[in-house]
Amino acid sequence: MIYLDYSATTPISLDVLDSYNKASKEYIGNSNSIHQLGVKSKELLNSALKQMGDLLNVDQEEIIITSGATESNNMAFKGIINHYSQYGRNIVVSNLEHPSIYSICNYLKTKGFEITYVDNDENGVIKFDDLKKKVTKETIFVSICAVNSELGVRQPLKTLRQIIKKENPNTIFHSDITQALGKVNVNLHDVDLASASGHKIYGPQGIGFLYKSKKIILEPLFHGESKLNSLRPGTPPLPLIVALSKALRISLTNLEQKEHFVSKLNEKLTYNLRKYADIKINNTSYSIPHILNVSLSNIKSETFVHALASDNVYISTTTACSTKNLSPTIMAVYNDKKRAESTIRISLSYLTTLDEINTFLEIFDRHYKKLNSLNK
Repeated sequence: MIYLDYSATTPISLDVLDSYNKASKEYIGNSNSIHQLGVKSKELLNSALKQMGDLLNVDQEEIIITSGATESNNMAFKGIINHYSQYGRNIVVSNLEHPSIYSICNYLKTKGFEITYVDNDENGVIKFDDLKKKVTKETIFVSICAVNSELGVRQPLKTLRQIIKKENPNTIFHSDITQALGKVNVNLHDVDLASASGHKIYGPQGIGFLYKSKKIILEPLFHGESKLNSLRPGTPPLPLIVALSKALRISLTNLEQKEHFVSKLNEKLTYNLRKYADIKINNTSYSIPHILNVSLSNIKSETFVHALASDNVYISTTTACSTKNLSPTIMAVYNDKKRAESTIRISLSYLTTLDEINTFLEIFDRHYKKLNSLNK
């Protein structure tokens, strides 16, 4: 099997799985309980959260455990508008967001909020001048992802924050950092809120977090009792939290070295795929090396993905959570419908080997030539 869909989900690390199993077996007490087993579990919980805070250079109280980035995004958007709506009804987002962001925006429109879309340039980077225009005294919230899930475009969060705060110091800046965390350096102090998922960094599915600056107030989506925090009541999922903390530590270790290795793999792929006359490489100069997006022109992306899967090679079309055949990201950057209808995403990891890339290129060539000949 050749797995090149790491941006959709990553396999859980065996070390992370070991931590999950140990916490499940040896820490059976509810961390909300006051007896000895509960106290033991609470100590492990605090240790895991402290490690996460230290790794991310924030206070552990600023880490809100969630089920993943989609819940974190909902908690950020709805928590903000429920508390700050008296200051304005405008929300600014980019055209390069994860589908969950647009689903939330569509819901908020029904509640009377105005959604404004900020433009990007030919590299997919937010246009600074347009952002200045779009952030007004009515703007209470801006959400721009750190790295786009289809093209891998990386946004300059620090600069964007400076622009936003200059135009309106009270505007709150959120970023979905799911595709950036564990791949490139991310500074959470560049934003007020940030969403992430554990299963993108070799952790288990069903766990993630929302970074919330202590300066920000959110209205909770859920109500109940908890000794951990008031935003997400209930019994903390201790084994999942321990696993997430371990996954975060592993993913941030030797980060630059891993990124350099992935860059070499990307360069080899790009060099070989450029040889095909009908294939267009969609990545821009601001794309991180972990995501390589190409358009096949004469072949439907779904057809090609299934063809590769017949040889146990796994890639994807658009982002895994999208139900659209037309890539909104490609349209936002290239404004080319044909290009947007035939995209595939190859996503790499430091676990990917050179042998896998060589084998992938051989299998790719065979299926591409066969399918391309049928459509001419």
